[in-house]
Amino acid sequence: MSTQSKIPGEVTHASTAVLETATAAVQRFRPINQIHQHLCAFHFYSHDMTRQLEAHHFCAHLNEEVRQCLIYDSPEKDARLIGIEYIISENLFLTLPDEEKRFWHSHEYEVKSGTLFMPGVPGAIERVDMEKVCKTYGKVFHFWQVDRGDILPLGIPQLMMALTRDGQLDPSLSLKVETRYGVSFEEERRKRESMSGPEHGVHPMANGGGGGLKTELRETEAAAAAASIPRVFV
Repeated sequence: MSTQSKIPGEVTHASTAVLETATAAVQRFRPINQIHQHLCAFHFYSHDMTRQLEAHHFCAHLNEEVRQCLIYDSPEKDARLIGIEYIISENLFLTLPDEEKRFWHSHEYEVKSGTLFMPGVPGAIERVDMEKVCKTYGKVFHFWQVDRGDILPLGIPQLMMALTRDGQLDPSLSLKVETRYGVSFEEERRKRESMSGPEHGVHPMANGGGGGLKTELRETEAAAAAASIPRVFV
């Protein structure tokens, strides 16, 4: 579904399109070109599970234990970039301070429930990677609260979480996604029964440590520049 009509501002000019074509012909987009997969999942605001939305992840590996994903509100060409997610191995997650662990969510339930999937990818191929994702942790911030109808990214980034047990996902949202992509979460759940999560189990400090977390701004005194460092404004 097009989002173009939801965005304020003029329609892209023909001259802008020509300029984009010219720059695309001579520039390289190495970071973007490393994106190798599209994952669809559901996120909810860490402080409010009733606010759930469909999230399309376009991900690249930095190495075998770290992935980074751009998150859009749809897979269409005019989709809005609404957030980012970092995905790390259990091994790296366990090195984090306990206070930091609260910001990360586990992927075990998402994978084993079938609600995390790769649109259009044959199940046998998809499940090879899901075996790996099942053991990982993710950290997500959304910048654009499209679920409440914001026409531009307003406010501060919000920490998001993922599903961890049955009964959390809004049935109407689930049905909408299953219908659109021709998938069955229950059928996929059965096919993923043998998958296992983190070797040491889901860490108790993950997933908000069992509580809600809300991102808020707090006014504070700005650190003064050192007297020996000139303050130059360009």
